[in-house]
Amino acid sequence: MSSTTGGIAETPNDSSKPASGPMGAMTVIELARTTNVTPHAIRHYTRIGLLIPRRDKDNGYKMFSRSDLNRLLFIRRAKLLGYTLADIRTILEEAGHGNSPCPKVRNIIRKRIQRNRQLIDELTDLQARMENALSIWERLPDGVPSGDNVCYLIDSITERPDRHE
Repeated sequence: MSSTTGGIAETPNDSSKPASGPMGAMTVIELARTTNVTPHAIRHYTRIGLLIPRRDKDNGYKMFSRSDLNRLLFIRRAKLLGYTLADIRTILEEAGHGNSPCPKVRNIIRKRIQRNRQLIDELTDLQARMENALSIWERLPDGVPSGDNVCYLIDSITERPDRHE
């Protein structure tokens, strides 16, 4: 698999080879090998409607076209950027209606960036609390549980959490 800056652009493995089968159709296994996506993931994307292969009338196999290949690569790129399968469905539906999905794409990623920053702040606060607790606990002896506590190290924390569980 090749990539460019930030690992965002991807191309299928050995893209110089044409897809096998009539009119470039590929089976699940062939599509999996071409894209380095597991057959299980391809079947899942098919079950939830992100990929819509045609059925081979002779053997009943699901056959994937070049369009399916491109769609699967799009799904991989979107997932690489943190889009959920629900997000991807929305984007594909918007494009399928002939509308530009770009405003939705920008809006989704803006919200995701904002949420990620919030999570990073929460994790940074948690890390600081954990490091502070450990630095105090390293100087304390081990204790034996009593009927009133399980571990006096944790019970020694006086700061109350901001949220109630």
